[in-house]
Amino acid sequence: MNALRIKALIVAALMVASVAGATAWRPTARLADQRPKVALETLFPKQFGDWRTDENLPVQLVSPDTQALLSKIYNQTLSRTYVDGKGRRIMLSVAYGGDQSDATRAHRPEVCYPAQGFQVLSSALGTLDLGGQAVKVRRLHAQQGARSEPITYWIVVGDRITVTGFEQKLAQLSYSTRGVVPDGMLVRVSSIDRDVPQAYALQQEFVQQLALRLPGAQRAQVVGAAVQ
Repeated sequence: MNALRIKALIVAALMVASVAGATAWRPTARLADQRPKVALETLFPKQFGDWRTDENLPVQLVSPDTQALLSKIYNQTLSRTYVDGKGRRIMLSVAYGGDQSDATRAHRPEVCYPAQGFQVLSSALGTLDLGGQAVKVRRLHAQQGARSEPITYWIVVGDRITVTGFEQKLAQLSYSTRGVVPDGMLVRVSSIDRDVPQAYALQQEFVQQLALRLPGAQRAQVVGAAVQ
């Protein structure tokens, strides 16, 4: 047997061992099964602070084909429009998946908005101050024709906030080393406004009031666990 053939056999053996090792170490316990069942319709209140659901203005934040894809990826999705006493409106979109493995990573707005014909004019990291808890977020400004839509979003993997693909992967690995498959939630708020800073300030106010209405365990699922 020549040296080249021996080398090929060694490489093949290592590949088989690698696959077997990955299978052996694949996490099987689901975090979603270890805590209260998520029901987005009740988790997110229809009224809080100065905000209430605008039942007369249903919101369609994604195209039907994109919604069909999200329904395959996620266990639950929720879309609502809220209005306050001044007539200002915020659109809320939430997607929850009980398995945030590589196959079901959250569908990021910077991907799905361009797929629907929007141009993403800006993308930057930011922080929401939720009364002593700083939540890292990503802020986008999307535009389609005359429609200007500033967006704030974040992704929770388990109870960890992630806003980049790298952070999301690290959070997944952190759970998998303990044999746990984390669940995940993407929360997005947006508004139609040409004044982008004003829109982000309103979105901050909206999320602050929402967080105040969430009990401790549920709050961690929506805005992440506060860092002690």
